[in-house]
Amino acid sequence: MKKVLIVSPYFPPANTADSQRVRMSLPYFEKFGWVAEVVAVDEQYIDALKDPLLLQSIPAAIKIHRVQAFSKKWTSKFGLGSLALRSLWYYLKKVNQLLKTEDFDLVYFSTTQFPVCILGAYWKRKFNIPYVIDMQDPWHTDYYQNKPKSQRPKKYWFSYRLNKYLEPLALKNADGLISVSQAYIDTLFQRYPLIIDKPNEVITFGAFQPDFSIAQKKQTELKLVFPQKENYLNLVYIGRGGEDMRNSLALLFGAFKQGINQLPQLFENIKLYFIGTSYAPAGQGTLTVAPIAEKFGLSAYVTEYTDRIGFYQSINNLQHADGLVIIGSDQAAYTASKLYPYILTKKNLLGIFNAESSAAKIIHKCNAGHLITLNQTPKMAFETFKFFIEDILSHRTPQTKWSAFTPYTASYLTERQVNVFERVTQQFGKLVNQK
Repeated sequence: MKKVLIVSPYFPPANTADSQRVRMSLPYFEKFGWVAEVVAVDEQYIDALKDPLLLQSIPAAIKIHRVQAFSKKWTSKFGLGSLALRSLWYYLKKVNQLLKTEDFDLVYFSTTQFPVCILGAYWKRKFNIPYVIDMQDPWHTDYYQNKPKSQRPKKYWFSYRLNKYLEPLALKNADGLISVSQAYIDTLFQRYPLIIDKPNEVITFGAFQPDFSIAQKKQTELKLVFPQKENYLNLVYIGRGGEDMRNSLALLFGAFKQGINQLPQLFENIKLYFIGTSYAPAGQGTLTVAPIAEKFGLSAYVTEYTDRIGFYQSINNLQHADGLVIIGSDQAAYTASKLYPYILTKKNLLGIFNAESSAAKIIHKCNAGHLITLNQTPKMAFETFKFFIEDILSHRTPQTKWSAFTPYTASYLTERQVNVFERVTQQFGKLVNQK
């Protein structure tokens, strides 16, 4: 069997979106002819939310190497709080050691802590090993350049310039790309024509049914964030907020407000809960949903909890909701990895997405729920919202096309990752033999 060394700074028990692809793929790599080992940062150096139950989904045979990181307590004084920058030196030392003593066929960077990817070019030169980068988000982007300073992320001035410098160091020498969006790959091809002929594939995150078994076994320990009020329809969204979701929220709240005005008997008893909307430490998050709800006069109907919750606690909260709402970014390239747990709950679902996003296309293709797209009129959004509520009240369950959903399962998508690995190693071997 071939061996892949996976670089994933965030890893269970850390509960972060960018660790989920690796976590859900690990049970299947060996099935497709690859042995995987992971190099992750030790949890004591990570300030992200922890969910120890995530470790139960990792096969016992998988080797997990843990590296240190410089303390954020000290590095933040210099504006260097990112996990990638704090762990870069330790990754260099640890992976150097592994590549000297073990035979690996490929290094796979699967993370949004992108600065660690610059080590791929170094290891390629030093150990003659190819590397693949998984673009789960844009690395260097101009998205916020024309936005007011108030809407830009913290330390944007520094991160924008750092990313602009580091991205080409990693991408120009990459041997393959995996991405959640074709738009990300197209952008990189424009910037770095040298990699156009390298193996690449658009692969979304996968649906992982075993998570529901774990949540079911532990449901008595997993608390609900929202109150289950009788005689109310409790609609739940779990995920981040942000400026790029303002248009989705405006369509949703506009439809809700219209419903209250025109059909109060149908809409007056709805409660909307937005949970885990901020990445900030507990108690320090900034409200991004509630202020928009207030502008629509919906504060009595909408509650926002900024604190993030555990992965399996999220599943438990979704399972106890009357209906599920999922909002998306205004960017077409946006892909919602959290969509799959929503679909697997088998509850009525309302998605609000850019029409060109993969999430919108998946909902439509699989008939997994009601869909509002950002190019629709307020009237169309209202009608869709109304049908969604009527389905919940009538106890009509979603008629999901599960055969169409198969290509989005973790096992299926792991095989597609492995196919990229095979193409990369074959192409790299030919190049080496030609030299």
